[in-house]
Amino acid sequence: MSVDVRVKRLPHGADLPLPTYQTPAAAGLDLLAAIPPQTRLVIKPGSRDLIPTGLALELPAGFEAQIRPRSGLALKHGVTLVNTPGTIDADYRGEIGVILINHGSEPFEIVRGDRIAQMIVAPVIQAHLVEVDDLSSSDRGAGGFGSTGVSQSQRSSG
Repeated sequence: MSVDVRVKRLPHGADLPLPTYQTPAAAGLDLLAAIPPQTRLVIKPGSRDLIPTGLALELPAGFEAQIRPRSGLALKHGVTLVNTPGTIDADYRGEIGVILINHGSEPFEIVRGDRIAQMIVAPVIQAHLVEVDDLSSSDRGAGGFGSTGVSQSQRSSG
């Protein structure tokens, strides 16, 4: 399944390639850092920064774009997104920005064109909320936050 998404390159991202899927079965398009040329943006451990992508979208009605971390950055450097997934609504026309945070122990450097996040385009269903006095019962009930138990491996390692 595919959907056409209109993309506008902003002046500071004009020379960067459009996001691409890295493999034929990939779910996410890689977003690139559109920081100024010859600039090295450094995110210190425990700090965060808003990274521009140089792109704005026009998503079709009924779709959103989810901005998610790249697993390699998280595993190798402790770098992830503060608000994950970030949501780009179909009526938003501004630049896509990626809020990266460095949970690692070393400063993390970003240069122009680095792959910083991935974007998934997904259908959206809007809920119609119906207020009621009572909800139907379930086996779980109101139990949450670990109420379904832990696995044997969690029990022995924690």
